[in-house]
Amino acid sequence: MPVLPGSEPFRHEGGEVGVLLCHGFTGSPQSLRPWAGYLAERGLTVSLPLLPGHGTRWEDMAVTGWQDWYAEVDRELRELRQRCERVFVLGLSMGGALALRLAAKHGDGIAGLVLVNPANKVHGLSAYALPVARHLVRTTKGLTGDIALEGAQEVGYNRVPLHAAHSLRAFFRQVDAALPQVTQPIMLLHSPRDHVVPPADSARILSRVSSRDVEEILLEQSYHVATLDHDAGRIFDESYRFIDRLATDAVKKGSTSGG
Repeated sequence: MPVLPGSEPFRHEGGEVGVLLCHGFTGSPQSLRPWAGYLAERGLTVSLPLLPGHGTRWEDMAVTGWQDWYAEVDRELRELRQRCERVFVLGLSMGGALALRLAAKHGDGIAGLVLVNPANKVHGLSAYALPVARHLVRTTKGLTGDIALEGAQEVGYNRVPLHAAHSLRAFFRQVDAALPQVTQPIMLLHSPRDHVVPPADSARILSRVSSRDVEEILLEQSYHVATLDHDAGRIFDESYRFIDRLATDAVKKGSTSGG
C-alpha cells in the first residue's frame, strides 16, 4: 500500500546526541517533519519512524494495536542507542504516551523527554462504549487537523478505526500505571485550546511522574497539532535548548568524574 505523500519516515545521521520522534494516533511523520528537520540541521542524529498501520489508509490501521506501534518506536530507540552517546525521545499526542512508556521501560537509556500535548486517556462516554461498539461500527470521525494556523494541514486519516481506538484505550491505562517509574528530565508543552486532548491529561502526567527536572510551557497560540501551528518555532527552539542543556551537563559531569 503506497504511503500518503509527506508521511514517509525520516532519518538523519548526525552527532552523538540522538532524538527519536513519535507521531500521534491516526497521524503520520508529516506532523513532526519540520521539527525533525530543525534538529537535524543542528547536528543531531534523528529518527522519525512511521508507525504500523499509519500513513496509508485507515483499513490498514484497523488490524494493528498498541503493541505494534510501541514495538516500532522501541526498535528505533534501541538502534539509536547503539549509535549515540545520549538519546532523547520526543512525542506528540499518543506519541507522548509512547515516549513515556519508553522512559518507564528503558530508564537511564533515555536522557530526557519532550512531550507536546501528550495524551493520557480516551475521554467521554464513547470510551466506555468502545468494547462493544467496535464490533458493531468500524469507524468514527477523524481526529486530525486541529490547527489554528490558517492553511496548515495535517496528513492523517479522516476516520478512526474503533478496534485501534479500543487498543489505544488499553495502552493509555498501562502508561498511566507506569508514570511513577518515569524519572527522566521532562519538557512538557501543551495548548490550553486543544480540541483533541484536554489540559487535564498534561496535568495528570506531571502529577504522577517521578521526574525532578520538569519544564512546563503553555502554547497559547496553537491547537492540538502545535508542531504545525503558530507555536511550532517555539517548540523547536525550546526543545533544542532543553536537549543541549542536558547533553552539555552530561558531558561536564563525565569530564569531572573522569578527571
